[in-house]
Amino acid sequence: MKAAVVFEKGSIPQYADFPPPEVKDNEILISVKAASIKNLDRARACGNHYSTENHEHQPTVIGTDGAGYLQNGDKVYFFSKKGTIAEKAVADKKMIIPIPEELDFSLAAALPNAVMGSAMALKFKAGLQPGNTILINGATGITGRIAVQMARLYGAGKIIVTGRNEESLQSLLELGADEVISLRLEDHDFKQKIKEIHKVTPIDAIIDYIWGHSVEMLLSALKGDGTFSHKTKLVTIGGMSGDTIQLSSQILRGTDIQISGSGLGSWTKEESHLLFSKIIPEMFQAAAEGKIKMETQDVDIKNIETVWNAEIQSGKRLVIRI
Repeated sequence: MKAAVVFEKGSIPQYADFPPPEVKDNEILISVKAASIKNLDRARACGNHYSTENHEHQPTVIGTDGAGYLQNGDKVYFFSKKGTIAEKAVADKKMIIPIPEELDFSLAAALPNAVMGSAMALKFKAGLQPGNTILINGATGITGRIAVQMARLYGAGKIIVTGRNEESLQSLLELGADEVISLRLEDHDFKQKIKEIHKVTPIDAIIDYIWGHSVEMLLSALKGDGTFSHKTKLVTIGGMSGDTIQLSSQILRGTDIQISGSGLGSWTKEESHLLFSKIIPEMFQAAAEGKIKMETQDVDIKNIETVWNAEIQSGKRLVIRI
């Protein structure tokens, strides 16, 4: 079969022949039609992700999820660590989800990862309740844009978003955000803006996609003064602005704040089950009804080498069509 294969660690995937996957008792064979390329896929392909860094590299089909047909003709989304950007792939029977007939394969392939990166944080880590005030830090990325829409669907009372791309930041108002704050502001002005908002509508949760200096500013702005403070949960999902921060112990001692993360390895089995059995199917239906919007840039698998390191238009997810 044809597939996108990384033959040497760190190399660009190639469109090449590769042996068809072996189907085990608990697995099912899928004819793949579309699969998205995400930061997770790039990191795993390079051997830099924490889920692969201790593995000895072998020629590997890239991709962690996709959309296609079962042998009976059913349209499904699937998740698999055995490679998905190929004509054929296998997945655990528990890791497949029906796709509504009216939903395009490209959107079906692209949406779930963004849902994972937002729903799990919003529902389970932040514990979003109707009426809550949510701040999404670094919301102009693909997953951040989905988080804005899901927060609105889940009943958030106020949604504040931050980002550096001014055009993308303003477009979030059309997706459900109530207030935008530019990360291009001077530190003092940014922190003052957060303090003013927190005083009027206390922030219940921060969903963070970038970490780094922006989180340092957010924590500094929320720092308590020795009196009772509002409980705020900070959930980190990504580290695009840096993997480490400086954190004053005074902030933790003087502020009712809870810091946690959301990603592979941090979810319980029960939460992961709900993701596949309820959350993603709900979001597929919402997308089919036009309540969730997402843009993709579709490329044929034959051009995988060309697009692997290419710059993708902001706000779009790269999808490989097979």
